[in-house]
Amino acid sequence: MSVKAVAIVAEYNPFHNGHLYQLTQAKQQTQADVVIALMSGNWMQRGEPAIFDKWQRARTALSHGIDLVVELPFATAVQPANLFAMGAVRLASELNASYLSFGAENPTMDYQTLIDHQPDAIVFRRFDQTYATLYQQFLNESTGIKLNQPNDILAYSYANANHQLGNPIQLVPIQRLGSQHNDQDLNINRQISSATAIRKTIIKQQLQLLDLTVPKATLELIKDNQPLNWTQFWPLLRYELVETPINELHQIYQMTEGIEYRLKKAAEKATSFDEFVHLVKTKRYTYARIRRLCVYVLTHAYDTEVKKATDYARILGFTATGQRYLNQVKKEIAIPMITKMTDDLSRGMMALDYRAGMLIQLINNQPQDFYQRPIMIK
Repeated sequence: MSVKAVAIVAEYNPFHNGHLYQLTQAKQQTQADVVIALMSGNWMQRGEPAIFDKWQRARTALSHGIDLVVELPFATAVQPANLFAMGAVRLASELNASYLSFGAENPTMDYQTLIDHQPDAIVFRRFDQTYATLYQQFLNESTGIKLNQPNDILAYSYANANHQLGNPIQLVPIQRLGSQHNDQDLNINRQISSATAIRKTIIKQQLQLLDLTVPKATLELIKDNQPLNWTQFWPLLRYELVETPINELHQIYQMTEGIEYRLKKAAEKATSFDEFVHLVKTKRYTYARIRRLCVYVLTHAYDTEVKKATDYARILGFTATGQRYLNQVKKEIAIPMITKMTDDLSRGMMALDYRAGMLIQLINNQPQDFYQRPIMIK
């Protein structure tokens, strides 16, 4: 009997009631036997440190219905939407998932029409707006479809990546409920708040407000651990930007159009991370792109290293169901399945993930790679 798996691409930053709803809906709609979370590790797609480390977040996911947690490699996880989606869809396919489920503001959107009307990059020889804004405007003018909500943009990116890969996986968009993606305030009445609002509440230490918006395991995680944010990494980033020569900064991944000069100048003047990103910001560069560049600087993610990154499946944890699935499909999976960090991996295939984890370890004093084994939830 063939075992069917549904993959969910997630950050779980942190795991909240909206994620629990999506997980339940994905399993119900697909009737899958196994739920795989392809979870970003210690740094997020929009260039932020995870509020809790990857092991802590993996444990909460496993405690609430995920069967297998696989780390989305750094070279995929900290990327613009199109590259993030491509890496995620490819990994889901390589893990033999039959379905890929994700949240969307408009899950009935006609992705194929958008794909068929993709613009040629040459259209965007303009610098008065971000590339993403110009791209969305072009699609709207060509199709009449508005692609301006965060999860819809990512959903389209998944569909486009799946199309480019030959449609190896069936897409299952789930209607998002409750707050909008970037809402700053908790939506306690609906019991589903945005991760942004939840993180803001955690940082402010207003934990009594979270009882109705996150499940039990997440609430325990929040109460027992120090949250992470850019403030803690700002001294490290400032030192790197001020002391690193311009010619070396220029080699950092996605460091283009001379933005390294702007970063260095802003680092010399700013006294906080928030002030720094405001000094760097222009119409051409989104805050997310600036923050991603900062992550690349901290991890010494050079252009050549990121572009030559290869696929692998770093197993962070599983239930008995997830373990059985791995045992059943491991002979069919062509990419390496990694359950422990070695010296060779830390210097080779997983060097970026290792350096990204070491940064987190500097702040929370918890091993991120060496001495860690997959979490087992029975």
